[in-house]
Amino acid sequence: MLDLAYVRNNLDEVAARLDTRGASAGLEQFRELDRNRRAAITESEQLQAQINLQSKKIGQMRQQQLDTTAEQEGQRVSKARVAELDEQKKACDEGFRELLSGIPNLPHESVPVGRSEADNVEVRRVGEPRQFDFAPKAHWDLGPELGILDLERAAKIAGARFALYWDMGAKLERALTNFMLDLHTREHGYTEVLPPFLVNSRSLFGTGQLPKFQEDLFKCEGHDLWLIPTAEVPVTNIYAGETLEADALPVKLCACTSCFRSEAGSYGRDVRGIIRVHQFQKVELVKFVRPEASYDELEKLTADAEDILRRLGLPYRTMVLSTGDMGFAAAKTYDIEVWLPGQNGYKEISSCSNYEAFQARRAGIRFRAGKKAEFVHTLNGSGLAVGRTWVAIIENYQQADGTVVVPEALRPYLNEEIIRPRK
Repeated sequence: MLDLAYVRNNLDEVAARLDTRGASAGLEQFRELDRNRRAAITESEQLQAQINLQSKKIGQMRQQQLDTTAEQEGQRVSKARVAELDEQKKACDEGFRELLSGIPNLPHESVPVGRSEADNVEVRRVGEPRQFDFAPKAHWDLGPELGILDLERAAKIAGARFALYWDMGAKLERALTNFMLDLHTREHGYTEVLPPFLVNSRSLFGTGQLPKFQEDLFKCEGHDLWLIPTAEVPVTNIYAGETLEADALPVKLCACTSCFRSEAGSYGRDVRGIIRVHQFQKVELVKFVRPEASYDELEKLTADAEDILRRLGLPYRTMVLSTGDMGFAAAKTYDIEVWLPGQNGYKEISSCSNYEAFQARRAGIRFRAGKKAEFVHTLNGSGLAVGRTWVAIIENYQQADGTVVVPEALRPYLNEEIIRPRK
């Protein structure tokens, strides 16, 4: 959530910056509320001044033993009007808060201006796509042929956009999870946590999923509980309503959870395979940092996520998202896209964002430096999406005979060098 005072005092600037996101429409209502609020305050202050003067006059008249009935009635009417204006001001303030809950974050000045993903800018490209001497297969063909991915039985169990892994498919998923967590905790300095996979509405409001993106979520009927769309939600809310000590920052946490998304509005996109599914595993990186350090910490977090791909030998590119393609709560986002030869293109495997104080203000997460408490900056990113990493390995390391070579970094976790067809 944006700072109310900042928005109120800088409406034109805020409108211009939000316009780069195509999201300035709600500010006209904000302007109207602001005009009404200012008018109520002005009238209230004028009436209060009159009340004060009238009070002095009534005191003087009483000393002279004069009748003050008319003056007292005027005071009563004025005070009633002041109370009415105070209610109007409170209603405007509540309206401000409701409007702010639906207004996205302001883009950082370094974010390229654009209207869609077509305007995203490539920052770097690492590794060259492998040149195959045979036609590489997509994972939705190769996985079933190996007997390690079963989409038909998953659909029988739960419906479309679910996956069932067999044998080395399941072991590869587990190996990737352990590899990522080990690297982030042992070498990148994160502390592992295992949070609940169900959260309440307050937590989803804190990270910005509610109220705007309710249709993207799965809710438990009859309970104020939702399946998490990402570990960002429970991990960020670990410190909701708390004040951290400045010396403790940065706090760096990582977690592996299942994630659940309805994928509302995405039908027709990535319908084959396991690129876009309702349930998937993801390792998430979350940071709580000082405001002045947050953009340096974003670069480090992005590098930590990229390190997984480097060690797995997977070609990738990193894109900075344009203003028109960023998520609701983000001030700046890098997408890391891995090369998938079976689909002859790059596909997002991690999104690393700085939210500045946007989430912290919604969730009430502060830090204290001396006597002063202010909002922390929060960051998070996938480190990585496990299922998409699984896809990248299957497609990039496939061989002409239908087997898949296990990347060296994963061999200690799998105790295998080759994934062969399951008998």
